[in-house]
Amino acid sequence: MKTPTILLSLLLLARPAAPQTALPAPVPPSTDPRVARVKAAVQADVKSQALFDLGQQMNDMVFSFAELGFQEFETQKYLTGILEKEGFTVERGVAGIPTMWVARWGSGSPVIALGSDVDCIPQASQKPGVAYRDPIVDGAPGHGEGHNSGTPLNIVAALAVKRMMAREKIPGTLVIWPGIAEEQLGAKAYYVRAGLLKDVDAVLYTHVGTNLAAAWGDSGLNGLVSVEYTFAGESAHSASAPWRGKSALDAVELMNAGWNARREHLRLQQRSHYVITNGGDQPNVVPRNASVWYFFRETDEAGIRRMWAIGDRMAEGAALMTDTSWSSRVLGSAWPIHTNKALAEAMYANIVTVGLPAWSEADITLAKATQAELGVPVVGLATTIPELKGRAEIPDDEKRGGGTDDIGDISWTVPTLMLNYPANFQAGPGHNWANAIPMATPIAHKGINVGAQAQAMTIVDLLLRPEVLRAAKDYFANVQTKGQTYTPLIRPTDTPATHLNKGIQDKYRPALQKLYFDPTKYKTYLEQLGITYPTVRSTSSAR
Repeated sequence: MKTPTILLSLLLLARPAAPQTALPAPVPPSTDPRVARVKAAVQADVKSQALFDLGQQMNDMVFSFAELGFQEFETQKYLTGILEKEGFTVERGVAGIPTMWVARWGSGSPVIALGSDVDCIPQASQKPGVAYRDPIVDGAPGHGEGHNSGTPLNIVAALAVKRMMAREKIPGTLVIWPGIAEEQLGAKAYYVRAGLLKDVDAVLYTHVGTNLAAAWGDSGLNGLVSVEYTFAGESAHSASAPWRGKSALDAVELMNAGWNARREHLRLQQRSHYVITNGGDQPNVVPRNASVWYFFRETDEAGIRRMWAIGDRMAEGAALMTDTSWSSRVLGSAWPIHTNKALAEAMYANIVTVGLPAWSEADITLAKATQAELGVPVVGLATTIPELKGRAEIPDDEKRGGGTDDIGDISWTVPTLMLNYPANFQAGPGHNWANAIPMATPIAHKGINVGAQAQAMTIVDLLLRPEVLRAAKDYFANVQTKGQTYTPLIRPTDTPATHLNKGIQDKYRPALQKLYFDPTKYKTYLEQLGITYPTVRSTSSAR
């Protein structure tokens, strides 16, 4: 997938340049006093102690669940319970995914959808607020990307807007959905297929980052297809009669060797990686079945499909060399991301109004100690909001590849914005225990709240300023999708890979359950775990 730092390459790559397509003019700032009054009211509501505390509680609870993709059952139960108590109608099991849900409130247009991811990372268990490796449950999953924070942010923003809509009698519909199995790029293309977005006017998507930021246009990031190849051979006694066997593992190893040789002759923009998901049963039995799981990443749909075709040919060659057969299945997919100019401009104006959190000395100490521990620049926490940047199209020779998020499929279906919010800091390499360190601390709690303020204020813009939504749709139709048709990478016969991660989650869930956050006894998860905030090494032992 991606890390907060990589996602913010949206801002770095999208540097200004002469556009190839005429762009809609920016929407002028509103002069309507009602808009200003309503936005100030929802901002104040989000900042209230009650909603700040709710955001903190939801964030810490989801952090403690530590659920991998397609196994987010406790997360689903908890978050949908809160939404139903607040009057939202919840549909579960959407798009053929047991942990997927959609919550709706209101009626009529516009329909504004809020999305964010909820899954975590294998082997990333880490005590929050501790600036060195210290797992909660050794070997267990953990929120080493920070996906525990985004849906709580959206719920806080939606509750403030919902109350305002009821008071002001403003029509419109709020929709909240979670990104299931984002780390497997496993779900959002199926949301599109299931028609989840057919009546949605705009999507405001949130992702944890290290600053409060938005960008628009071509992200410069990659899309991908995720494919598992399975080889079938014949078993035999590895010592007594190996000549009678046909090793599926040999086929896997030959495919991998072939791919690694070919890698030198692929474009610089590509990224490709694999894990062997089944290497056989035991050494003295020739493996009858073996599987390898590949991610093929490229900058556009055509490039992704080219890599996929190469992978298929590699599998065919490996099968011919080993006298085995092969099959494959798609486990996930994602188009490259393209975000909306008008939505980004509206969001950015609100970001400037909101500003960054007031970081405490303890917050800064945790960030700097972690950065010193990992041997990266000791820069602390964000202090300046970056400029809004964007380009409708980045020339391919300027792209250098990178991470992927399956929000890309949604961004090519409906006008979409990505909001980054400062619940993390620059330190960890991504998909790593170090990225979990701030994710149940005051840093995350404050970052969620400022993100929720900006999110709520932007929803108000879309409800009360029809010119913003018109401009968003104009950009989507006449710039982004002009000459580009979205064709999903998933095939009609593909289905969500809901079997993924079950074994891992089943293994660690009993130990994790004993440590689920209990807000009836403790205010924060730090308090429940007995962690002094921040916990850092002494100066002499810090690396």
